[in-house]
Amino acid sequence: MGLLAVIVIGHDRPGIIADATEALAATGGNLEDSSMTLLRGHFVMSLVVRTQTAKSDVEAALRPRFDAHELDVVVMELDDSSAAGGQGESFVLSVHGADQVGIVAAMTRVLADHGANITDLTTRLAGGLYLLVAEAQVPASVDGEALAAAVEAKAAELGVEARWRAADTDLL
Repeated sequence: MGLLAVIVIGHDRPGIIADATEALAATGGNLEDSSMTLLRGHFVMSLVVRTQTAKSDVEAALRPRFDAHELDVVVMELDDSSAAGGQGESFVLSVHGADQVGIVAAMTRVLADHGANITDLTTRLAGGLYLLVAEAQVPASVDGEALAAAVEAKAAELGVEARWRAADTDLL
């Protein structure tokens, strides 16, 4: 069996998820991971699908459902060996404050420089308030106190509030 990534992006409308998952089910595709969101009225969905169907046949099953609606579809093969779960402890970073250029770049650089691997990231702008929520895997070898201090220092430098905490693994 092969592993495929399926990405669908374009103007939102009802039924996109149903159309995609019906087409994938019809080709024998089993959804292993998925993420969907609306970004300023644009639909964005990523799926990881395990299937014995050829990539070209999966594309052929999806395209007719989306071409008429001007949705872009990308299907790509994935290396199955990289499908293992993350290593380390799960943490959540939440940041909020006045919107400004560079919040995501600065805060994610702190995590990267300390060896944390971001596994999920969401941002929202509401009026002038910016919100960032990131989940990260932190290897046991990382100095957790130093990482927490670096997060606090960068947030203070940016003039935003930040909270770094262990993730509730029952919710992830």
